[in-house]
Amino acid sequence: MSLAEKKTRTTVIEPSRKLRFLNFKELNDYWELLLYLTIRDIKVKYKQTIFGLLWVVFQPILLMLIFSLVIASVPNIQQAITCPYKLFAFVGLIPWQLFAKIIESTSNCLVAEAGLVNKIYFPRILMPASACLSALFDFFIGCIILALMLLYYRQAPSWTIVFLPLFVILMTISAMGIGFWLSALNTEYRDVRCLVPFLMQFWFFASPVFYPSSIIPEQYRLIIALNPMSGVIEGIRWTLFSYGSAPGWEFYVSLSVSFVTFITGIYWFRWREKSFADHLGN
Repeated sequence: MSLAEKKTRTTVIEPSRKLRFLNFKELNDYWELLLYLTIRDIKVKYKQTIFGLLWVVFQPILLMLIFSLVIASVPNIQQAITCPYKLFAFVGLIPWQLFAKIIESTSNCLVAEAGLVNKIYFPRILMPASACLSALFDFFIGCIILALMLLYYRQAPSWTIVFLPLFVILMTISAMGIGFWLSALNTEYRDVRCLVPFLMQFWFFASPVFYPSSIIPEQYRLIIALNPMSGVIEGIRWTLFSYGSAPGWEFYVSLSVSFVTFITGIYWFRWREKSFADHLGN
């Protein structure tokens, strides 16, 4: 047997007798592919652009300036916040940008890579996972700009900043769960990619990105809490400069919704996985 034959790896694909959550051993075998897909996504995104990574912060900075001119003068908002409004809005826009990018990129990742999915075997869940990691890279760049803004406004983070990773993880799994649902649906129903931009626009205004949730009437608090981004954005503001009170029951509602969405999203993705090639080949 030649050396080439010894190194040849054969993968036998058999239908599973039961629906599994995740095959961690298989994912570990393909971690290099995940890394490659992530780096490729980042390079393609900024290839042949003049401003490069600056595009990551152009949108939130522009929206921050617009909100500062239009929203900041509203009396109820000025009374409800304890920091400069530009900083308040930017802290809401950076996590929202991550949330929206994960959903938008994961929802279309399988359709965009239909040729790869149809020709090569690999765990299909790597596609939305790489899209998520690419969005997290943009989030990291945005956090650097946020740190510079905190220095400019002389806003020293509170000790509660130690809880910041918790809210970032919560936001990520929530967006990933939604992305799993939408990416699987998009392979069969291409209307999904038309629906997502409309959904994200509505979701943006339903989240406390540019306004504090404290101005929402009490009777609507439960509805707002069902939005996972409500608890995340308010939680991040609390971790950075102790804005508002510590997360209450609304946060735990958002936490529950996020985990349910993530777990059911993975099971849904895994259940529909066997039909991806058929739908993408049409």
